Amino acid sequence: MIGYYAHHHGSGHLRHALTLAERLGDVTVLSSLARPDGVRVPWLELPMDADPADPAPRDPTAGGALHWAPLGHRGLARRTAAVSAWLEQARPDVVVCDVSQEVALLCRLHGVPVVSVVPPGHRDDAAHHLGLRAATRLCGFWPASADGVLTGLPDDVAARVEPLGALSRLATRSSGRRPGGGRRLVVLGGRGGDAWTTEQVRRLEADATGWQVDVLGPGGTWVDDPAPLLAAADVVVVQAGQNAVAEAAACRVPTIAVAAARPFDEQVATAAVLDRGPWPVVALPRLEHDDWPALLDRVAVLDGDAWATWCDGGAADRFAALVRETAGALTGTAA
Repeated sequence: MIGYYAHHHGSGHLRHALTLAERLGDVTVLSSLARPDGVRVPWLELPMDADPADPAPRDPTAGGALHWAPLGHRGLARRTAAVSAWLEQARPDVVVCDVSQEVALLCRLHGVPVVSVVPPGHRDDAAHHLGLRAATRLCGFWPASADGVLTGLPDDVAARVEPLGALSRLATRSSGRRPGGGRRLVVLGGRGGDAWTTEQVRRLEADATGWQVDVLGPGGTWVDDPAPLLAAADVVVVQAGQNAVAEAAACRVPTIAVAAARPFDEQVATAAVLDRGPWPVVALPRLEHDDWPALLDRVAVLDGDAWATWCDGGAADRFAALVRETAGALTGTAA
C-alpha cells in the first residue's frame, strides 16, 4: 500500500500521483483537492488547513520550525487527524509527500517511510532542512545536469536528492517538421497562477506578426490534453513550472520560459538553469519583448531534440522504481 500526498496548488502534484498510480496500482491519494471526474484511484479528501479570510493566523510557522501550522485552526486539526487515522487504518508501506514538510514529518512520526519530492528553488529554511532530513528518500524531477536548480540545502541533504529527469504525462516525440503550413505559437498557461496577465498575452498576439497563436489557460481555452497543439507548434511559451516545462520538453518544442512568482524562487531557479544550459530555451523575466517576431524566429530554429537530456521519457519508471524499493525495504521485499 502506497500513500501519495498531493498538494492542492496547481495540477503538477496530482499528475505526479496519477502517473505513479498507473505504474504501481496500489496507491491512495491524500489531498485537499476533490477527486477529479473519471479518476478511479482511491482518494482521501483532506480538510483545508488555511482560511483565506483570516489575515493573521497565530504563529503559523511554530517559531520558524515549520512552514504552516497555525495555532487554534480547526481545519488543521481535522486534517492532521484524518491523515493519522488513515495511516493507522491503511498501514501504508511508504508515503510520497509532494509537497509538505509537515505531512512528511507526521508520516515519519507514525513510523512510515517517506519519499519526499523536492521542488527546485532556494530552500535554506529550517522547515525544509528538518522535513527533508526526516525523509527516507528524496527525489527531484530534473536531470543530474541541471546544476543550480536546487540550492540552500546542507551538503548532506543535497547529496541525497536523486534527480530523476523531468516527469511528463505526455509521451516523448522527436522534433522533426511540424505539420501544417503556417508558423504556430502555443502559450501554455497553468492552473496555479501565471507569469503573465491576459493583457500581456493580447499584446503578444498582436505583435506576433505572421504567427498563429493558440492560448491555453487563462485568457484562452482550457484543454485536458495539450499534446496535439504542442505537437503542431513551432514555439511554445510556458511559465517555468516543472509540469509545463516537462510537457514542452516531451514534445521537443523550442521554448520561451517565463518565471512566475513562487515561494523559494522555484520558477526563477528553473528558468535560470534552462536559459544557461544546452536546452532549446530562452528565458524572459516577464511576458514582454520589444521585437516578438525576431525573438520567435530565433527560438524557432533551436533544436527541439536537445530537450532529450531534460526529459528522456524514463522519469516515471525511475520514480516508480524508487518508491517500490522504499516500500520493499520496510516489508523485506526490496530487490
